[in-house]
Amino acid sequence: MRYEYPMHLERQGDGSVLVMFPDVPEAVTDGADPDEALREAQDALIAALGGYINARRPIPGPSSMKGPRIHLPPLIAAKLALYQAMWEAGLTAVALAKRLDLSEGAVRRLLDLDHRSHIGQVEAALAVLGKRLSVEVYDAA
Repeated sequence: MRYEYPMHLERQGDGSVLVMFPDVPEAVTDGADPDEALREAQDALIAALGGYINARRPIPGPSSMKGPRIHLPPLIAAKLALYQAMWEAGLTAVALAKRLDLSEGAVRRLLDLDHRSHIGQVEAALAVLGKRLSVEVYDAA
């Protein structure tokens, strides 16, 4: 899955710009101008998706809606994919920790979007769940 979420920008009466994500309604931010709003958008989206993990809810997938999109960093996308694979398998952090021969705390850090995990550890956890991590490089639009 590509973790690239469409966003909607809306100019407000005071000149500021509101950013909303149709697929993640909890992710809302704004900025004094479009550039500032876009700089804040990724952080708002990551924080909202982290809330899904904390609440033990499935991660909403990005829709195919046209328009501007926020592309999540590779480590964040890998962590979201790991959480989603665990969710789909009905696997707890404790159960995955046993499979990886790690502590539960180590697995929880792999799922923490604010923790700078080593991407190789996330990749190994995904492999245990029958998933393969792939990174794509393409020209910026």
